Amino acid sequence: MLDKNDQLHAKTRSQLIGASVARREDAPLVTGSAQYVADVQLDEPLHISFVRASEANCRIDEVHCDDAQEMPGVAAVFSGRDCPELSPLEVNPILGEAENQNFEMLARNALHFVGQPFAAVLADTLSHADDAAEAIYADTSDADSHRVTSLRAAIDTDCCPVFDKRWQEGDLEKTLSAAHATVEVEVEHSRLAPSPMETRGIAVKYHEDTGGVTVWLSTQTPHRARKMLAKILDCDGTSIRLISPDVGGAFGMKASLYPEEIFAVWAAMTLKRSVRWIAWRNEDFLAASHGRGLICRGKLAVDKEGTFLALDAEVNAPLGSWLTTSSAIPAWNAARILPGPYRVTNYDLRSRAYETHTAPFGIYRGAGRPEAAMLMERLVEEASRKTGIESNELRRKNLLASDELDQRRSTDVRLDSGNYTELLDRLMNSDHYKEALETRSKLRDAGRLAGIGTGFFVEPSGQGWESATIRCHPDGKIEVLSGGSTQGHGRETAYAQIAADELDVDPDNITVRCGDTQDCPNGIGALASRSTGIGGSAVRAAAQELRAKLDNHTNPKETVEACVKYHADGEAWGYGCYLAEVEIDPDTGKLTVHHMHCLDDAGKIINPKMVSGQIIGGVAQGLGEALMESVSYDDSGQLQTGSLMDYALPRASDMPAITLDHTETPSPRNLLGAKGVGEAGTIGAPIAIFNATADALAELGNANLSMPLTSNKIWNEIERLQQEQE
Repeated sequence: MLDKNDQLHAKTRSQLIGASVARREDAPLVTGSAQYVADVQLDEPLHISFVRASEANCRIDEVHCDDAQEMPGVAAVFSGRDCPELSPLEVNPILGEAENQNFEMLARNALHFVGQPFAAVLADTLSHADDAAEAIYADTSDADSHRVTSLRAAIDTDCCPVFDKRWQEGDLEKTLSAAHATVEVEVEHSRLAPSPMETRGIAVKYHEDTGGVTVWLSTQTPHRARKMLAKILDCDGTSIRLISPDVGGAFGMKASLYPEEIFAVWAAMTLKRSVRWIAWRNEDFLAASHGRGLICRGKLAVDKEGTFLALDAEVNAPLGSWLTTSSAIPAWNAARILPGPYRVTNYDLRSRAYETHTAPFGIYRGAGRPEAAMLMERLVEEASRKTGIESNELRRKNLLASDELDQRRSTDVRLDSGNYTELLDRLMNSDHYKEALETRSKLRDAGRLAGIGTGFFVEPSGQGWESATIRCHPDGKIEVLSGGSTQGHGRETAYAQIAADELDVDPDNITVRCGDTQDCPNGIGALASRSTGIGGSAVRAAAQELRAKLDNHTNPKETVEACVKYHADGEAWGYGCYLAEVEIDPDTGKLTVHHMHCLDDAGKIINPKMVSGQIIGGVAQGLGEALMESVSYDDSGQLQTGSLMDYALPRASDMPAITLDHTETPSPRNLLGAKGVGEAGTIGAPIAIFNATADALAELGNANLSMPLTSNKIWNEIERLQQEQE
């Protein structure tokens, strides 16, 4: 054991895991001492301003830069034809291989979407760079191909999908033909702008002595970003050190490299100068990756008793004009998760993804999980309406039993641990549910439009590996180095809790570092709610190894280190059931969400307070999708929602009262038994709100609803339903 004189303050084992330890990250964040990319100090850097396309799908005939080059403070001006042709960005081949044809630092010969950068100015101040950028323009001509600015247009015009994958099980056609009843739904998800508080940003310090660079990048994947930068720029990876400092939110938008970021590093190396680029908010609306936007269709067959017999589902996903690293993930997840938590032995699932002349698409908090759950839960509600069996009874009847979860599906999905029926019963038997029923009855008796809705979902938590290094220094201080990264999750607090528990030390004696490719071990990053289950398990494994080493050093006089690359034993699957209470003003169509009750099973919980924060934050984004958020393009490809004046985000006043509850079923798939919960709110909230809204309108008829559930849409639907009753 550790010597008591080495200043390691002993703690009772397992005292910290499961405790609501205060976040150590908060003090610098709220006092202004945190360091974001814009705060990084550089010695007389050049500032970059990009010139962006004002039209979509056209040829570039000539770019006029001469006037800009003569303007004050300008050090360099580049158009796409001044830049070398580089290797394209790699794309996760989860749905098959695809060439990233339109990925360029600056567009050379064609403009594919409004907002695509085709020229750049580097100047001594940002004002000088912006002024010069306004003097640059391009002569263009029409492209030969047809402009496609929406997913529905791509589907309706029979565009060839970039990705097309199918999974089948059982005899679908025979089962459908013999079914007592079938129901069909189509769910169209609005295109969403992730909108983290910190926009994209990069600072590059050029080192004259080595010709290398240190890159500060607002990213979720520092090691992957450094590796891809080196490959694309065809340089030695050791010449690039990449640091992800404090990151003001990411939500999937910062999982991929962007052309502007690659250009910044190339420009620094080319000009042998330090450079900086911080995106304006409208630049992120124009050119950062969007999320959701899928169109999902499904047909569910049931027998007389309400047993689910067969599922025929089609997932269609947009990709935008170029492919982000994880562009195929939403389409893959949305299809392979089906039929979610339910027992369906006959199914045909198809996933297709299409290019459009818009900004790129990528993963956004949930990345296919909300889409899969929404489709399945809407089918459940429609089956309830058609069969007359109450929807939660249908759920209970068809939820998988605990001993069925580990069965592998043709989609290669294996659920892990839990008791789905028990979770549903816990919600249905709760005082919250009983009170919701009473409140709805009272409001309806008073002639008001009120509804309640539930939604059950499962949430895969990422797969693969992560790394950790833990050092015990002679002064007794412990240093945890993670291969992952953090964007405000409280990762440093959770990892300190895990390490402190294993080492029997005071967490205040532990420092946690991540996001630096020079000092931290290689890793994947913060994606798919994997950081606690996989990254935290790596920390625990390293701490266990270090503890064993320290047991053989009764009085250590040198730094003792343990390095671990931890591989998870498959995916951990969280699950939950949410309840929403809503009311609609019939005169205006305004929808108010009065209350959300969230019941989750996230496996072994490390820090309950941080889990609560993750769920509440996810609910806020899920509410945004359900009620107000929508990126809009017109038929010519012009972005109509290019600022926060046009794109609605939820405010504090829009948030309902939220109560949280949980069960805790450890996962067998990782060392901690943890499951992801970072995306739960974005999955469960839209389903429950949507179903509650349909319930509120049910007395008027069968409403035809689509997200976002704006007052205008709902008012028009009320008018239609009332006219049908007359």
